[in-house]
Amino acid sequence: MAHALVTGGAGFIGSHLSEALLARGHRVTALDDLSTGSRENIKHLQDNPGFEFVLGTVLDEGAVDKLVSRSEIVYHMAAAVGVKYIIDNPLASLRINTKGTENVFEAANCHKRKVILASTSEIYGKNEKESLSENDDRILGSTYISRWGYSCTKAFDEFLALAYWREKKLPVVILRFFNTCGPRQTGEYGMVVPRFIRAALLGHPLQVYGDGKQVRCFSCVDDIVQGTLALADHPAAEGQIFNLGSTEPITIEELAQRIIMMTNSASTIQYIPYEQAYEKGFEDLRRRVPDTSKARHLVGFEPKTSLNELLRWIIECFEQ
Repeated sequence: MAHALVTGGAGFIGSHLSEALLARGHRVTALDDLSTGSRENIKHLQDNPGFEFVLGTVLDEGAVDKLVSRSEIVYHMAAAVGVKYIIDNPLASLRINTKGTENVFEAANCHKRKVILASTSEIYGKNEKESLSENDDRILGSTYISRWGYSCTKAFDEFLALAYWREKKLPVVILRFFNTCGPRQTGEYGMVVPRFIRAALLGHPLQVYGDGKQVRCFSCVDDIVQGTLALADHPAAEGQIFNLGSTEPITIEELAQRIIMMTNSASTIQYIPYEQAYEKGFEDLRRRVPDTSKARHLVGFEPKTSLNELLRWIIECFEQ
């Protein structure tokens, strides 16, 4: 079976992906600098003879080249994550998402290794179309707003991947993840589901930013990982971009209410202005729902986990 390199392999999605690859019989090397990842996320994998953890960064060109040369496929998951982290660490976010990705593709091209690039729904910016498809326009705000820098770096990553595909014939697959959730995700960097669940279980107010009418779709990490593996396996996915996510929309306010109900919590909802939560001039988007028909038509991608099932699973993990 293949030897896979998973950059960001100790992160939330990266650790679940590493676990799924090992279950398939693959060997896995996980590279992570633990800036947002955690050894706790991969401790259950450490005794697996097919698993190797390397403490390091995608910014280390030599280390990346060495690890890519030893692997047969690269899952590039390493990136700055979470709105709060990106705003608090703008320079680090820009460098990781640009220079780090450039190092990965340069090494992959040198050794002719396939790359699966984790991108993001942030690519679409403020486009509030009913459901977003891969060819839809990007609508961004001022460069004074840190959030849009993240969208731009991930767009750069996609342009870079497609350039290597077109000019060098390097096999690449680009996946845009939409609000992926599950066990091991922390609310520390702004992820709303673990943040709400933790607050509800502690009886603290659930802090909703803005008016809470923003619409999102929350995807189960297991569904996202299975979609990732299916698209990685399919030759026709090469040189293409795919949305992966749930298509079950909910407002942030409704999400808070549902979590309070499901945890039998006495918590209340507290509305916090964006500028108090993030930075002056912060912009959010009212709606972000994916059109996943492209992935469905090619590999049969269909999320199997409902939002209630996903929330119940995460709540149970918090309660353990």
